[in-house]
Amino acid sequence: MALSGEAAPAVPGRELDPATLARARNGDPIAFRAFVVRYERPVFALLSRLMGRGREVEDLAQETFLRAFRALPGFDPDGPARVSTWLLTIATRLALDARKKRRPEPVVPDVASDTSSPERLARQLELRAALARAIEALPDDQRAAFVLAEFHDFSLKDIAEALGAPVGTIKTRVFRAREKLQGALADFKEDR
Repeated sequence: MALSGEAAPAVPGRELDPATLARARNGDPIAFRAFVVRYERPVFALLSRLMGRGREVEDLAQETFLRAFRALPGFDPDGPARVSTWLLTIATRLALDARKKRRPEPVVPDVASDTSSPERLARQLELRAALARAIEALPDDQRAAFVLAEFHDFSLKDIAEALGAPVGTIKTRVFRAREKLQGALADFKEDR
């Protein structure tokens, strides 16, 4: 299985077609390859934002798809979860387990660069680094909820399902993460 390490946001609402999903659930290797091609970018994007960049992201992505391959025959396409939510839940849980075992390098989120002046570029790089540190400093449960909400456009319900927590708890985690990030970045807001 050749997976690329390129992180890109998920394309909301675009699921694998039902016929290909059915064939993948029945063990068709070509259909499973289509499954991987469809979902590898969202999986890498999620894992990169939760773990940082590097070999560990590739390993976790492969483990995600390996577990999905084993569990796919039991996935109910008519059930409450979309296949993308189900798959990203697997990836999220693997990432959270891996984070418990070690402290990762800071994740640097994508921030648009404006190189109109060296001072502005330097300030944006400072902001980017401060944001990465602030996200890294969040507790794992808040960080996972925030990343799924802000970078992957998951609904609170989907995040709750992915993280195995009530919707109210997820709402609180996302709210608290935003509060902490706003506090951590207050100096940048005042400089504008």
